[in-house]
Amino acid sequence: MKFFTLFLLFVSLQLSASSEYDNVKTQYAKSYDYELSGQYKEAIKVLAPLYDKYPKGYTLNLRFGWLFYLNKSYADAIKYYKKASLSNSYALDPRLGLTRVYLKMNSLEEAQTVASELLKIDYYNYYANIYMIQALNAQKKYDVSIEIIKKMLALYPTDISYLELLAVVYKETDSPYLKKLYEDILILDPNNVFVRSNKEE
Repeated sequence: MKFFTLFLLFVSLQLSASSEYDNVKTQYAKSYDYELSGQYKEAIKVLAPLYDKYPKGYTLNLRFGWLFYLNKSYADAIKYYKKASLSNSYALDPRLGLTRVYLKMNSLEEAQTVASELLKIDYYNYYANIYMIQALNAQKKYDVSIEIIKKMLALYPTDISYLELLAVVYKETDSPYLKKLYEDILILDPNNVFVRSNKEE
């Protein structure tokens, strides 16, 4: 009888865990559907009951950070990205998210600080370097910016994002190499919107 009782308890716990997993999976799926249709507030709302249960959950805080960012609720995005970072101090995603938010807010020194911290951990991180360059360019720190761009183009010589950032620096510093760079970008990406819009100015 004792064995049978323990067996039933084990089965009920398994069913409970399975049911909770299905619930989490369903709520996340709904949230992604709302996000795809641009209904960010609904995407947040559908996850709120899960957050009540798991307020320190890394994935939930990261997701909230992203959704509030998309909804342009930047103070909330910062709050949740910081919570996600506390939940997993080794994770890079929350810091990348924070940098994105600071750039959108035009809080350039904060963006540069967080990007610097990231680059101490992962010197060649693709996005951290892009965000650092964007922050530097916005502050007209082109001499520092171009060194980082060259570092990354040594690894990704045909990367359009980095070539465009180089074009920004060349344009702002009246570089004689700008026209040639535009031509090179158009060879790699013939319909490049950035180059075509800038050449028409």
